[in-house]
Amino acid sequence: MLQRRHFLLFLFLLVPLAWSGSLLAAQDEATELVKRTAERMLTTLQARRAEVDRNPAMIYGLIENIVTPHFDFQRIAQGAVGQHWRQASPAQQRQLVDGFKQVLIRTYARSLLSYSGQEIRYLPVKPGSRPSTVTVSTEVREAGAAPIPVDYRMYNSGGGWKVYDVVINNASLVGNYRSSFTNEIRQAGIDGLIAKLADMNRKGQE
Repeated sequence: MLQRRHFLLFLFLLVPLAWSGSLLAAQDEATELVKRTAERMLTTLQARRAEVDRNPAMIYGLIENIVTPHFDFQRIAQGAVGQHWRQASPAQQRQLVDGFKQVLIRTYARSLLSYSGQEIRYLPVKPGSRPSTVTVSTEVREAGAAPIPVDYRMYNSGGGWKVYDVVINNASLVGNYRSSFTNEIRQAGIDGLIAKLADMNRKGQE
């Protein structure tokens, strides 16, 4: 039950925002875009559910088209790998980004398919701790359970807002993976972590 709940929370992770030209307007637009994008993803899934049921792998393409362009997966992977990132060669860094991206997409796909109408409350956008960053705050509400805060840390990339971390119930996605990635690197090196990510994705296909 706890694992399923985490998957459901992950449903609201992948949401795009766009730069509006002024901080106040961007803050107003941010929440509206979060709503519209979540609705677009769920509406698309509902409209094509029969196709997805016949071919579950199809959902990955839907996620790629609607969601992933607005995530900075390199920055996410770099943050999760932490100080060991500099030890990786450019080829290894690409493998880490690609492998971790697929892990996150597969987790999101499972949560999307498990969605059962949880309510999302959108809170005011807050300025981030650094220039050109914001935190989009939400609460996920489920009957009989306390609201779960889900915050999206985003930065202005120049061409639009991109997600670089998600904080669920005060736990950072990047920070949590950093702990497990550090342990894996200490035991098996960078190539060991790459192999671990590949194994996680293979198991996701089973």
